Amino acid sequence: MDKQAVRRKHEAYKAIMKQSNTYPKGEVIEPLELAEIEMVLHGTDDKNKLLDMLRKCEFTYPMEVFIRRAGKDRSTAQNRTANMWMRDAAKQGDMTAEEYRGYCKLHFGIPILRRDSPSYRESYDRILRPIPYEYKLEMMREPHGYPVTRGMNVAQHSEYLDKVREHFEGLGFQLRDPIKWET
Repeated sequence: MDKQAVRRKHEAYKAIMKQSNTYPKGEVIEPLELAEIEMVLHGTDDKNKLLDMLRKCEFTYPMEVFIRRAGKDRSTAQNRTANMWMRDAAKQGDMTAEEYRGYCKLHFGIPILRRDSPSYRESYDRILRPIPYEYKLEMMREPHGYPVTRGMNVAQHSEYLDKVREHFEGLGFQLRDPIKWET
């Protein structure tokens, strides 16, 4: 698959995800192709947005709906740690912090999310698995930013950071010690 095809798939993915949260008033959302749309409802306004979105969706096949208590999102301390370690690696290695970030998302984050979410696994396997490795790495980095760590809870992000630390220290890199994140 060429870069243009990858870019088109990514833009289609972003458009679908954007539709799940915002849409012009009165517009009917076309049939959804993603296996799953996840929203965290923080209050009545979010609940009403979800109900409005569902009213405007056209479904061409049966859909399953799951409602579960949201897990605690990754913490700010975890985000700071990940960003700090990518900068640490960039100072010692041969890639930029953003390139290391993409590498870690692909090699450590994707396996965690594929293991824990059948729908994430199905979506990743359908959209990104078939494309060449170099393009996958590109999709992990900005400006594409395929969602990986942003969908993790604290426990998943902790596991991810443990794998990142193990990888970089195995290469002989020195990573600064963060303040321990809450679990």
